[in-house]
Amino acid sequence: MPAKVKNNILKYEGSNYLRYRLLLSTLSMKPIKIINIRTKNDEPGLKEYEVNFIHLLDKLTNGTRIVLNETGTAVYYNPGLLRGGELEHDCSLQRGIGYYLEPIMILAPFCKERIDLKLKGVTNNTIDPSVDKIQTAAIPILKRFLVGDNEVVLTIHKRGVQPLGGGEVQFKCPVSRYLKTIQLEDSGQVKRIRGVACSLRVSPAIANRIVESAKSVLLKFLPDVYIYTDHCKKSASGKSPGFGVTLTAETTKEVFFSGQAFSPLMTTGSLPCVPEDLGKEAAMKLLDEIHRNGCVDSCFQCMIAAFMTLGKHNVSKITVGPLTPAMIQFLRDLRDFFGITFKIDHVKEEDEVLPQVRLTCLGIGYTNMNKPML
Repeated sequence: MPAKVKNNILKYEGSNYLRYRLLLSTLSMKPIKIINIRTKNDEPGLKEYEVNFIHLLDKLTNGTRIVLNETGTAVYYNPGLLRGGELEHDCSLQRGIGYYLEPIMILAPFCKERIDLKLKGVTNNTIDPSVDKIQTAAIPILKRFLVGDNEVVLTIHKRGVQPLGGGEVQFKCPVSRYLKTIQLEDSGQVKRIRGVACSLRVSPAIANRIVESAKSVLLKFLPDVYIYTDHCKKSASGKSPGFGVTLTAETTKEVFFSGQAFSPLMTTGSLPCVPEDLGKEAAMKLLDEIHRNGCVDSCFQCMIAAFMTLGKHNVSKITVGPLTPAMIQFLRDLRDFFGITFKIDHVKEEDEVLPQVRLTCLGIGYTNMNKPML
């Protein structure tokens, strides 16, 4: 549903895109109210992982006011000031750490203090970007926009899968007074593919089977393929068994595409995969991402749109592959919160199969008032 404005409060309906709307509310300092959250479901209201994410935002800020109704079907969120600093948070085991880390990476440059965040929970699952994918494909995006110190670090201390979790990662990001503008219209040619196959509380041979299977597909595309194995032992292997792989392709223009596949062994409702099938699945997802031929992995389209919006008062351009449904709604929400619209042009190329799109916007010149000028 489109936003309705009443008493300077943006009002939305439904649970879709709740995470990004809370993120944009925090950045714009505009309070929001979200109503009718899963009112027709057998289990109405906010899910555990959504409440957990709101708690994380509360930790990250000072003075945030949050009001939930008795049934959890409506939430009022009035954001405070971004504080940052050294924090620790236990994520809900219903979702992966990537679910929480994506929006935090967008907020991190605008905190008062350099963020040093330790997240505990599920590092790899079947629906959220794995911590490996964020490490290889999302952090380079963040570094492109940071001014001065762009030393962003994501350290994987322990891995953990559903249902019991046990993973732990640490994310460090410097603050920045403002963001750069970018002009990125050519993704370049893929020059190498790297990956990591992880096995948790299962035989190390499974990771080797995944590697061989993925390479059997990728070597037909490119000779420079290297996938290393990460067989987690003892406490570093979390509390539940599982295995998976994350593959990343790097281009000559330092653009990164990623594909992942994972199979938990104790989750109800899903059958474990054969390692060979899982390796091929991840390889095909990577090739599909390369085929989209954008300048950013489709999973992180919203991240780059946010950074382009918040950049200096100058023009940013980027070419992306087909817009994801989340990206389409995110562009609408950016208009609600910041009054900014993107110019969208279709990029015509010979032998085109998937449509490419050029996004152009004028940054709002968002400034981190907490960071003094040099």
